[in-house]
Amino acid sequence: MTTSFINLNADLGEGFGAWQMGDDGALLEIINSANVACGFHAGDPAIMRDTVRQAFAQGVSVGAHPSFPDLQGFGRRAMQMSSKDLEANILYQVGALQAMAAAEGGRVTHVKPHGALNNIACVDVAVAESVVRAVQSLNQGLILLAPAHSALVRAAEAAGLPVRYEVFADRAYLDDGQLMPRSRPGAVLHDAQDCVAHVLRMLREKAIVTATGGFLPTRIDSICVHGDGPDAVHTARLIRQALASEGYTLVPLDRLT
Repeated sequence: MTTSFINLNADLGEGFGAWQMGDDGALLEIINSANVACGFHAGDPAIMRDTVRQAFAQGVSVGAHPSFPDLQGFGRRAMQMSSKDLEANILYQVGALQAMAAAEGGRVTHVKPHGALNNIACVDVAVAESVVRAVQSLNQGLILLAPAHSALVRAAEAAGLPVRYEVFADRAYLDDGQLMPRSRPGAVLHDAQDCVAHVLRMLREKAIVTATGGFLPTRIDSICVHGDGPDAVHTARLIRQALASEGYTLVPLDRLT
């Protein structure tokens, strides 16, 4: 049995106006770190501040979840942007969440890109470097939460930016370590027990386990449960219980060493 520290995170604050997505309040009782939408794919100022307030009340660390400016497409559509524009867009979003956190007496500890931006930064070195430059220009101590086995991880490490390796509980992986596109059958794991088994197998193998049964060795610091799924709360709760049973101590992202 292991005695390692690990982090459980979820993407939150993804409603807009009167429209709600997910049960953020319930998830904040389970997870250790929240990636809060910054208004470009979801969220608005009131939702951002309320989510930050709830997170701090639960002792959950807060991270910014910036995306391409794609509110209608929920940030899941690829966009072509210059490095200058992309970096400015990231700065704008993270800065907004930093203001909300400061108003609530706390701080933003990490940044995790969302959706298409995250996926592209995993394979496109130029985009990965733009993300890293934007984060670094704000605060060299900000943690980048990045998918394991990605160009984004490598760019952060090359620049000396603190980085934590993330795997997804509810997503299938391709043989190159990238997420299987959502358009493919089996890309999203819907059953909570399947998600638990997926997570535990990756941790035991110390590797990403691909849909074809391959293994890609990697460090694993944090596990993501997408907060917009109908079973997200149940899945997160079962994963937390399973991790505790395996001897893991769950901590906020900024307490991982």
